[in-house]
Amino acid sequence: MEIRTIHANGVEFAYLAVGEGPLALCLHGFPDTAHTWRHLMPALAGRGYRAVAPFMRGYAPTEIPADGAYEGAALTADVAALHEELGGGDDAVVVGHDWGAFPVYGLGGRFRRSVTLAVPPPGAMLTSFFSYEQLKRSFYVFLFQTGLAETAAAEPGFLEGLWADWSPGYDARRDLEFVHRSLGRPGNLAAAIGYYRAMLGTTPPSGRHPDPEPTTGPILYLHGSGDGCLGAGVVKDAPDHLPAGSRAEEVAGAGHFLHLERPEEVNRLILDWLGPAS
Repeated sequence: MEIRTIHANGVEFAYLAVGEGPLALCLHGFPDTAHTWRHLMPALAGRGYRAVAPFMRGYAPTEIPADGAYEGAALTADVAALHEELGGGDDAVVVGHDWGAFPVYGLGGRFRRSVTLAVPPPGAMLTSFFSYEQLKRSFYVFLFQTGLAETAAAEPGFLEGLWADWSPGYDARRDLEFVHRSLGRPGNLAAAIGYYRAMLGTTPPSGRHPDPEPTTGPILYLHGSGDGCLGAGVVKDAPDHLPAGSRAEEVAGAGHFLHLERPEEVNRLILDWLGPAS
């Protein structure tokens, strides 16, 4: 898949694309890249979708945004603008993993159907985030609020350690090659950390982007039973915070990067949920 570029919401986005048909937007998380969708995108194309996976704002080769905004409203505005610039209509669908899941929960009725992986709706996450076990898993979130964040995250083995903890037993060497290519420069790494600083309010909201509107269409939520980033206990509360007609499922034996660890199973669940392109 070749890398293309498009201008949306004031940012020059790089993206991967395959297939023809209604738009299927695939959004990656941290520390990851658009290449994380290398198993799903051909499957979506085979079902008649035009699968597009952007590198999120600040992740090279997408540019570092001039406004320095990384709050949820900025991410949601990016997705809305990409939907428009890529010619997505009422038949478009969206899939988001980790940070890519956050904007999916705030896109109103823009997408026909949606899928989120590994990060539940905010209301569900709050019920378990402050447990002792989860706070231990989330040490990096608090580290990233400090001035030591960039130095620590650039240390050899830090990102490798996150992948190993989050998806135990998965060989992430290929993925980490993509990650280091994308976040290898200090400015790009600082941008990725900026998402976390905005999340906890260490960096105040820019106020440059409209507030997200709760997604109204049905969402399929998938979570690995062995997720070492967010414990699988969050799944039990997810249905209470999803739109009507949604569903939540736990993928047995998978960790945080479940779409890479169990590609056949996760692809099947996603494709069955989305249905054929209309």
